[in-house]
Amino acid sequence: MRTHILSACFLLASAAALAQTPAGPQPGDNPIPRNAPPVVVRRSVQTTDGRTLEGRVLNEGLSDLQLRTDDQRIHLLRKAAADRYRVVTSQRDWTTYHGDPGGNRYTTVTQIDKGNVARLAPRWVFPMPNVNTVETTPIVIDGIMYISSANEVYALDAGSGRQIWHYQQPRTKGVAGNAAGGFNRGVAISGERLFLLTDHAHMIAINRSTGELLWDTEMADWRENYNGTSAPLVVGNLVVSGTAGGDEGVRGFIAAYEVDTGREAWRFWTVPRSGEPGSETWQGTLTDHRGGAAWMTGTYDPQLDLVYWTTGNPGLDFNGDQRQGDNLYSDSVVALEARTGRLRWHFQFTPHDIHDWDAQETPVVLDAPWQGQPRRLLIQANRNGFFYVLDRTNGELLLARQFLKNLNWAKGIDAKGRPILNELKENADGETYVCPGFQGGTNWFSTSFNPGTGLYYFQALERCNLFTKRDQEWQPGRSFMGGAARPAPGETFTKSLRALDIRTGEVAWDLVQGSGPVTASAGVISTASGLVFFGENSGSLMAADAASGKVLWDFPTNHVWKASPMTYVFDNRQHIAIAVGQSIMSFALPD
Repeated sequence: MRTHILSACFLLASAAALAQTPAGPQPGDNPIPRNAPPVVVRRSVQTTDGRTLEGRVLNEGLSDLQLRTDDQRIHLLRKAAADRYRVVTSQRDWTTYHGDPGGNRYTTVTQIDKGNVARLAPRWVFPMPNVNTVETTPIVIDGIMYISSANEVYALDAGSGRQIWHYQQPRTKGVAGNAAGGFNRGVAISGERLFLLTDHAHMIAINRSTGELLWDTEMADWRENYNGTSAPLVVGNLVVSGTAGGDEGVRGFIAAYEVDTGREAWRFWTVPRSGEPGSETWQGTLTDHRGGAAWMTGTYDPQLDLVYWTTGNPGLDFNGDQRQGDNLYSDSVVALEARTGRLRWHFQFTPHDIHDWDAQETPVVLDAPWQGQPRRLLIQANRNGFFYVLDRTNGELLLARQFLKNLNWAKGIDAKGRPILNELKENADGETYVCPGFQGGTNWFSTSFNPGTGLYYFQALERCNLFTKRDQEWQPGRSFMGGAARPAPGETFTKSLRALDIRTGEVAWDLVQGSGPVTASAGVISTASGLVFFGENSGSLMAADAASGKVLWDFPTNHVWKASPMTYVFDNRQHIAIAVGQSIMSFALPD
């Protein structure tokens, strides 16, 4: 059911949120001199539970107040009477990029359900100034929301969107890759420390109550085309991340740092050096520029104490002439011991990839019956167009099933997990017609498994490309693709929200979306109340029935999606939040 809320509501909400952002000096103002210390306002307030809170006012409105007491605790308050405030916080947090260390964007919160979702409406909007596109997934802890873009973090009151503090350092001039566009997908938190991967591939720690920088560790040299866009993952006393730069010819790695000090604890290189295990799968030159960047957030199984991290495509992306062989550990998932980084097992989805089909799609940890027996599973819809089910204890392939309608590069996957290749011929112009195209049958946007329906939800893309290859020398600051991919003349693409039965890999339902001028990058979240929220390709945030795929709610934002939705409960009210254009929007049921 389509709501009657018009897009104009979004514009009005955006304008209201913009009013929260302090404006520059106006006529009649007395401007504060540059580099002057910030004005500190202190307040003593009485709470409805009989306490007195005294501290620094961080921000306030007519009905809300954010106060930091001298013990550095932040108190979120709501006006209850003329001289009293009510303390508010969150009852259900969203503590990691996926909400769950296992990577599954699924919630047991049921306040928003099939019967009332049509009443869902914007609650607040927070615009992020001087940002082109926001890709972050918010994190909510103790009622405070943390959002990021390149080299900056905002702490917000999760109930009103009002800013509490803002950390920023200068953007890096000359950085290569997606980080040059200001992309950053989120932060991680452990205790009072918040972790951000900067555009120039540094891991930094910030005090999450004050926004103060605590430590700064260089992961790699940005002048060698390393850059940072992903949200880190906290595992015990370590924070784990890779870097971007696979399309710019870096040598990929995954590294872990002590949360207290920033000292590197271990590093796993996704491309082995000569003589190391796996190096025999690389025959040719380009030894320092072989790709395999680990640019998306991994997942974690605390039962096995294993980190599952997916890896990017080899380089050159479209030309494999100087890297004959399978090219381990590119296009793979690696299972690493969390405390040591030692490789326990790996599974390669696309050996010798020449189509940019990196494996950065989220690997989801779940326990489910398999052929009548309980099994520890790892599932993924891969960019190459196949859905995979693995035993996450040892990497054994349990199922591989094509999920695309248009796929011509392989006949299937054999019992050992290797693709059964088709022979594709070049045309007279040196182009090869391949399905899926370089964007893949799906991509990095988030997925969700719903144990209530037994279905796995993800965004699928039906699109083919004409691929060409060329020789190329590596250069700092430049891409390292080794060719190009273009749409086939006369063909259009189809984007759809697809639901798969994980036991068989069969499509249970398929919700085809508007094609639009571009392909959006929004993922999904599913709920125990039987809903799937997703960013529809033409710019609407939608909710569908998880069992049937029927659309139950539709809010047109008229923006191209670059992020995935999440949920939290604040002041006993469930919110659905997502990055929209240059803003964060939070939706909830009306009073």
